Amino acid sequence: MFVAEGPHLLAAAIEHGAPIAACYVGDGAVAPAGDWPTWRLEPGVADRIADTKSSQGVFTVVRLERLGLASLTGDLALVGAPLNDPGNVGTLLRSALVAGASVVGLGAGSVDAYNPKVVRASAGACFAVPTVEGEPAVTMLEALGAHGVRRLGATASGGLAPEAIDLTQPVAFVLGNETHGLAADLPLDDLVTIPMGGGESLNVAMAGTVLLFEAARQRRMAR
Repeated sequence: MFVAEGPHLLAAAIEHGAPIAACYVGDGAVAPAGDWPTWRLEPGVADRIADTKSSQGVFTVVRLERLGLASLTGDLALVGAPLNDPGNVGTLLRSALVAGASVVGLGAGSVDAYNPKVVRASAGACFAVPTVEGEPAVTMLEALGAHGVRRLGATASGGLAPEAIDLTQPVAFVLGNETHGLAADLPLDDLVTIPMGGGESLNVAMAGTVLLFEAARQRRMAR
């Protein structure tokens, strides 16, 4: 199980049908009732147990639904190989949901997808985007390749421009570690590079978002 803190995340859990186990509500806070036990916290307890500086007084306990390699299917995927920063992962989950990605893979060594900071940064997308964790990135990419998914490694230079690639076909964007980049042993079909007018590189969450939205744009235009 994991904890989602705040009324917004409770609303997102309800919206996406997440398996809620319980809800704890601080003094003065309000949360909708449902088919789960709700417990009222004594004054001051919410502030002591909160993971944030200013608690909103609502703590939702959600059951984990761990997914295996069989879930690495679909026509638009994102793979972190691995990703360590919870803010980046949360942002990418949020972008993946909005862009219509079918699955996100977090290679072994990545931050936990249900880390409190990831959950907050995802703004509820963690409840909606299927996420596979714990397997080596190589294994995840081999599984995607077996399904005919084209695996594109994001790199700061030397790759194809995203608009030059047919992203209407099944594709997986592969994002390397924030510090070390893409490992040499990853089974990739091509490299993709976002053209830039200046600067050395983009933050990994920004880069993943740009790639996801280019895929979404191409798919809209192809309809």
